[in-house]
Amino acid sequence: MSGRFLRLACTAAVAAQAVLAPEAALAAPEPDRPVAELLTDLQGLYRQTEQATETYNATEERLRRQRAEVDRLDDELAESRLSLHSSKAEAGRLARQQYQSVTGLSPYLRLLLARDPQHALDEGHVIGQLARERAHTVGRLVDDEERQTDLARKARKALDTRLALAEGQKKQRDEVQDRLSEVERMLASLTPAQLTALADLERNNTADAQRKLTASGALSATTPPPSQEGDRAVRYAVRQLGKPYQWGAQGPTSYDCSGLTSQAWDHAGTPIPRTSQQQWADLPHVPLNQLRPGDLVVYFPEATHVALYLGDGRVVQAPRPGAKIKVSPIAANPILGAVRPDPRSRPLGHYTPPTIPKAATEGPDEGFGVLQPTAPTRT
Repeated sequence: MSGRFLRLACTAAVAAQAVLAPEAALAAPEPDRPVAELLTDLQGLYRQTEQATETYNATEERLRRQRAEVDRLDDELAESRLSLHSSKAEAGRLARQQYQSVTGLSPYLRLLLARDPQHALDEGHVIGQLARERAHTVGRLVDDEERQTDLARKARKALDTRLALAEGQKKQRDEVQDRLSEVERMLASLTPAQLTALADLERNNTADAQRKLTASGALSATTPPPSQEGDRAVRYAVRQLGKPYQWGAQGPTSYDCSGLTSQAWDHAGTPIPRTSQQQWADLPHVPLNQLRPGDLVVYFPEATHVALYLGDGRVVQAPRPGAKIKVSPIAANPILGAVRPDPRSRPLGHYTPPTIPKAATEGPDEGFGVLQPTAPTRT
């Protein structure tokens, strides 16, 4: 753990103790507690936070689509009302016309009494045509009324769904905030020595997991080149290095894990789902030994974390609250699998990886630092 990071973590601990004195008193430092247990608990809290964040993100994506659906139905309903108004006006005009032209004689009698039967037949044809037009107008009026009723029902249902999603999202926002508060309280309860030991243990565990993964042969010894889209996604992600993790954020100043990967591929011209769970569920899976730059590495059994593969066993990721976008070993978290957003794209004939600053690999992968609990405000 760097001296600067240790100072930040200690500052966060002192500040949180001052603000959360009652809660912190209940979670006083435990000098004799094994560091491994502390790390397990803290990692569990981060995992719960990220799971709540991805749930929030999924609801936000549904809410975005629902807003668009409500707007679309409102536009259709407005058009339907105009059409119905026009149909009613036309039906009224025909009704007045029919009333004014009543003669009391049937078309058959008018034909028998006519001096010019052919003229009467021609007139009958015109009358028939007018009758068909009237029938069409009446039919259109009925259809417009039915369509407006149906659209009004759908618009009401869509709006109710939107309101329910917005209400659910508020609860999910509170859930994330509660999880972040738990992390704050735990960090506040730790001594500087415990924080240092946590960072050392986390770094050693990651290095050990990386060695085991490499020795297992699960990763290819060489990295194949990316596609053109994959290259663009990688370079976009690399340009975000050093920006803070912010739950619910999709850039341009901050990101959460799936916000970074989805925006990287969106800027590459290949839009993908917003959340890590959707990315894992919807995108084609690829074996780890076939990874190429731009592929997405998904973590944990619930697919609650995701990173973008750089090659040579490294990923670029937005790790956790309190951390910044950085380059990490691929085994920084338990790997669930990998997916490829562009399975049909051919790899480049020649590939020069982007330059990665040395500082991009520094800092904790678990974010034992200053938290940023506030998410972007949405309506």
